[in-house]
Amino acid sequence: MEELARLAGITVRTLRFYRERKLIPPPRREGRIAWYDDHHLARLRTISALLERGHTLNGIAELAEAFDHGRDVGDLLGVGGPTEETPVRLTPEELADRFAGEVTAENLAAAMDLGYLGTDGDEIVHVSRRLLDVSAALVREGIPLAEVLAAGKRVRDHADALAALFTDLVTRHAPEEELHRLRPLAKSVVEAELSMALDRYLGGRDSGRDRTAQRS
Repeated sequence: MEELARLAGITVRTLRFYRERKLIPPPRREGRIAWYDDHHLARLRTISALLERGHTLNGIAELAEAFDHGRDVGDLLGVGGPTEETPVRLTPEELADRFAGEVTAENLAAAMDLGYLGTDGDEIVHVSRRLLDVSAALVREGIPLAEVLAAGKRVRDHADALAALFTDLVTRHAPEEELHRLRPLAKSVVEAELSMALDRYLGGRDSGRDRTAQRS
């Protein structure tokens, strides 16, 4: 315990307090000897870094619990994982910096439930750099992360329906192995239709504002 506290730059008393609050997992015991490892040291450094970023101990405890019960990244990237998206490895501190003030236990659990995040030892893995960058950009624009994740769930439902539609269309007229080769065509259709839908929606909003301005 003394060696772990020294390496983490904290006092033994602080370390005992963290243990009592269950902020770190219990050590491995051999008789009366308690063994700590690099995982405990990484967790202590994470706690210090999150405290410096303004997180409270209660908030860190909730994050630690969500983190400890998160899905292993192997479950996300193993069977049926993304073939075109680039996963991103993050420390808990880096994740907190990306979404300043928005990394709560509830948001972390929601992201893990969606399959956006998985755990790999003391690291967090986001399954898609594009989704990570877009989510962070929306939060920087003032949209709460909870709402971004809720919207992501709705988009996921629509995307699943579109994928099923395209898969059914192709497999009814071509061998199933053609699905991967024709995948870019499905993406092009979705991107074009979404672009036109945004044109229609934004155009309608602009027309409505113009009519309101004229009446004024």
